[in-house]
Amino acid sequence: MAATPRPPAVAGQFYEADGQALAKQVESCFLDARGPGALPPRHRSARRPLRAAVVPHAGYPYSGPIAALAYAELAAQRAPETVLILGVDHHGRGEAALSDRAWSTPLGPVATDHDLVRALDRAPLGVDEEAQLAEHSIEVQLPFLQYVLPDPRFVALQVRFGPFAFLEKVGEVVRDAIRGRDVLVLASTDFSHYVPAATAERLDRMAIDAILARDPRRLYDTVVANDISMCGIAPTTALLCALRDEQLTPRLLRWGHSGEAEPMREVVGYAAIAIESSEAPAPPVK
Repeated sequence: MAATPRPPAVAGQFYEADGQALAKQVESCFLDARGPGALPPRHRSARRPLRAAVVPHAGYPYSGPIAALAYAELAAQRAPETVLILGVDHHGRGEAALSDRAWSTPLGPVATDHDLVRALDRAPLGVDEEAQLAEHSIEVQLPFLQYVLPDPRFVALQVRFGPFAFLEKVGEVVRDAIRGRDVLVLASTDFSHYVPAATAERLDRMAIDAILARDPRRLYDTVVANDISMCGIAPTTALLCALRDEQLTPRLLRWGHSGEAEPMREVVGYAAIAIESSEAPAPPVK
């Protein structure tokens, strides 16, 4: 168990490096017309239909408002004991790397759930702090969690792309580890990268439809067959595998792209998707 928190790797790049400025930036994501359009509610429901979510991880000016749509859902519901964040291995440093240390952001440290780490620490997963040091896909979620949860605990699980059988096994380990625990699961992903907006919308819709169908094999095959540059195909596939035996309903909160933030010929696609208990009625898509 590491004694010192992991320092932020992308503060000052993907989000503000100063704590006060970062809090205002997170609020601006909630207030943005591309996002919720309002700050999160101050009172929580006693229930939490939200079981999991798919959230983007680009720079806050680009994907932050769309991510805020998912975090606004969480802010209005009973807080989970732990948030498990499945992230991307952008740097090729690990296969299914866990972290067993607190992580720091400009808003302060975020504690890790060591008991959940121990439950997850079996092949093909393993603790690998070095693999986590430069990765941003998990880190950029933490200021949002710090803003909407009173005392968040989390576990970082970085998942490298590989054969479907590997991702299915990761999902099985996650399924077993979270059984009987109060854990919200997030998959961090952006969608199409650096293509015209119309192309991004067409390709991303194919991947999103597979997620909404809760079909991990269809998602994996669709992304591979159509060469969709969805960087978080691995964590998203693993999430769907982990939860496929539960009675859940996915709901698209919003799809958008980086060209909505500033003019550009080639864009990156983003989506926020809530995955909820089917016992609770869902409001209409924004």
